[in-house]
Amino acid sequence: MKLYVVHAIDTEGPLYESLDATFERLEKIIGMRLEPSRKTLEQIRNKELDLGGKEDAAALVVSPQLLNYNDSWDKVDAMLYEMLSPEYRQRYADPTGRGWVYTWFIVDHVGYDMNPRRRDMGYHNIFDHYKSLLKETNSADEINWHFHPMSTYKEAHICATSYLRSPHLLETLARRIIDRGWFPSCFRPGFHAERPDAHWFLEQWLPFDFANQATETDVAAQQDVMGGRLGDWRRAPNDWSPYHPAHDDYQTEGSCRRTIFRCLNVGTRFKLLDESEVERAFARAASGKPTILAFTNHDFRDMRHDVAETHALIQRVASRYPEVIWQNSGAKEAARAVLARKEGEPFELEVRLEHNRLSVTANHDSFGPQPFLAIKTHDKRYLTDNFDLQSPRRHWTYTFDADTVPLSSIESFGIASNDLNGSSHVLTFGAEGKIILNKQYHDTTW
Repeated sequence: MKLYVVHAIDTEGPLYESLDATFERLEKIIGMRLEPSRKTLEQIRNKELDLGGKEDAAALVVSPQLLNYNDSWDKVDAMLYEMLSPEYRQRYADPTGRGWVYTWFIVDHVGYDMNPRRRDMGYHNIFDHYKSLLKETNSADEINWHFHPMSTYKEAHICATSYLRSPHLLETLARRIIDRGWFPSCFRPGFHAERPDAHWFLEQWLPFDFANQATETDVAAQQDVMGGRLGDWRRAPNDWSPYHPAHDDYQTEGSCRRTIFRCLNVGTRFKLLDESEVERAFARAASGKPTILAFTNHDFRDMRHDVAETHALIQRVASRYPEVIWQNSGAKEAARAVLARKEGEPFELEVRLEHNRLSVTANHDSFGPQPFLAIKTHDKRYLTDNFDLQSPRRHWTYTFDADTVPLSSIESFGIASNDLNGSSHVLTFGAEGKIILNKQYHDTTW
């Protein structure tokens, strides 16, 4: 009987928030406009103002812990160098002696016209920063993918849910394949939000989705997330059961291929992991069902307090379930374990370019209906397109010509895909078909 503990971090880099911006955000949450000042801030923290029953919610939003942002890479890195050290990891080891494990779900901030929170803008910026730091510290953590849909007016601090109106969605993956030889197998949605377009997009390529935030109670005091706003998981399983979603409703069980796992919050203001939720996870594992206990927070806050509190919670509950072995784990590692997915034969794509016809063959079934095709043109555009299906989940072709993209316009192209086990294969080529890169990922994903 095993419980897999997954710390799934929404990895977004530094974040700044002015005093005025804090009060603007508070107004959206509690529906009340207050005069921005340090004095008012302290009154809210001390619950000295009549906020119509929303005093607790407001005090949490402006608590020192939640407003103490890492607003520069220097601050982020100071935190990370401690958290990535062997000594720190071992402080929060599991009963087998394995130290604390992180899974970094990394976003790209791109395409925005307004950036008042001073996010680090650019493709690969955060990805490269973390990849370098993990290498420097000899860390074997998984890197996976996090995505923020584009807001209506291209404001980097505003939430959104539409993947269809987010042009950087496809370009981010195309660039990651061609520029970095990388493709994700696990996902966390920005703002905890999925909608039908995100659901159907993920179903094409990504087998493991750590998105479900179903809880037993609503967050009625916080009107910006009431009634299914943003992270709507009201109909999803809330007992730590993984599930395959239905085609027409990502929140109910069905016959889609990807698996959605529950992942609650720590170190923020709603849908929080507490002792009762940890107890439910242990109880499920004790009943003989391998279980993932996943939780998420952000690197723009000091995560050390969250790690200490969560580890203490787990230890406290674990003492009541001696028959359950709990284990620190990466997201993909845990997903494979609870779904009993054996590694088996490595997933492999065979690619041939004959004249202008590209042929891609898989050695066993791919996860989704087609690989991801990434194309870089001589004028530095990153494109993607659909394959022609020859044999479902096994064989695809693509013709480079005037109806698609002529070979003469192409600098390089890449192909990436996962299998059901989350094994990934990424290949990149020059326009003449010569291999530039050939990478297979089975365990960690960087």
